[in-house]
Amino acid sequence: MAGAAAVDEAVARAAKAYREWREVAPGDRARLLRGFADLVDAHAEELAMLEVANAGHPVGNARWEAAAVRDVLHYYSGAPERNHGRQIPVPGGVDVTFQEPLGVVGVIVPWNFPMLIMSWGVAPALAAGNTVIVKPAEQTPLTALRLAELALAAGLPEGVLQVLPGAGEVAGARLVEHPGVAKIVFTGSTEVGKEIAAKAAAHVKRLTLELGGKSANIVFADADVAKAAAAAPYAVFDNSGQDCCARSRVLVQESVYDEFLERLSEAVRGLRVGDPLDPATEMGPLISPEHLERVRGFVADPYLQGSCPQGRGYWFPPTVLTSNVTDRAFTEEIFGPVVSVVPFAGEADAVRIANDTRYGLSGSIWTRDIGRALRVARAVESGALSVNSNSSVRYWTPFGGFKESGLGRELGPDALAAFTETKNVFISTE
Repeated sequence: MAGAAAVDEAVARAAKAYREWREVAPGDRARLLRGFADLVDAHAEELAMLEVANAGHPVGNARWEAAAVRDVLHYYSGAPERNHGRQIPVPGGVDVTFQEPLGVVGVIVPWNFPMLIMSWGVAPALAAGNTVIVKPAEQTPLTALRLAELALAAGLPEGVLQVLPGAGEVAGARLVEHPGVAKIVFTGSTEVGKEIAAKAAAHVKRLTLELGGKSANIVFADADVAKAAAAAPYAVFDNSGQDCCARSRVLVQESVYDEFLERLSEAVRGLRVGDPLDPATEMGPLISPEHLERVRGFVADPYLQGSCPQGRGYWFPPTVLTSNVTDRAFTEEIFGPVVSVVPFAGEADAVRIANDTRYGLSGSIWTRDIGRALRVARAVESGALSVNSNSSVRYWTPFGGFKESGLGRELGPDALAAFTETKNVFISTE
């Protein structure tokens, strides 16, 4: 576990490597990132098995995540040669802009999607010419360490990508406070995100924060109710509910509320919870005994609970609550396999309930009325919405939150700008 001194040494190595890495020709940097992506692909099964051991993910999910890391690296391997500035018409000369790298970037990774979320920060940061220090969560360092080894094997120079396992309050805090770190990318709780923002302010340090969520899944009466109910468990129970994007508040129009609950109950009872190494498993265990106790604390009188193993492991069954909108389980982020279902009267009522939260990360809208879909999507205060779908993250599109769900955007074409500064240069022709 790295202490403050180890962080200081890593920052010194990263700063030295940065002077050379930023000068690597864009085409060469692109080739190195493509080589890194190809090695990830060649070691995808190994990485997936490490993630099962790391975080208890079902093996099917872990294989998808390894492939997604490869895809994110491939996507941003195209960025070094497309990191364009602008030519701006001005009197008396020529004005151009350059997108300059920031320097040393610290990426603090959570335990819920360790290697995937690591790639979201690492790939665009490296593509832009920065060097990166990753601080993985204490519980889940294995895939981060292996990815760093693969980066070296792919030819990335020493010091360009480093991984430092350590405690958040020690290694993570030192990364945030170190004056030689130009930017912090943090994914985790809103409470810790606020602490990081306060500490980073001392150095006017750049930040990308992807924080908590309490996302709404809004089902209107004119929707395909059967499809919405069948999809709803996977929108909240994927990764055992340990997902900031989990649609843990389901809002159902009153006239189809009973039908939806009946169909949802059937879907929840059919969810396969068990051994992560079984390809048929759809949901695995929680991350730790402490987190298991936290999740239990939100559930007193469930409407329905599915099944889960009773033996060794931090198991909690998929759980449905019929909460009041003021209940703690409806208003606070549980980060476990617990969903609350409430009725609403009409469109305005649905928007009011959906927005009555300090969070605004993701959400879904189920309706056959395209006008309603657009109205509600514009009205809901959330950064990533889907219509007749529960998807949140695509590496081609920007991802991030409104309100206390974060600052900035990751992924998509916008992410490169988050790892550069715009430099304006005026050249007089007079």
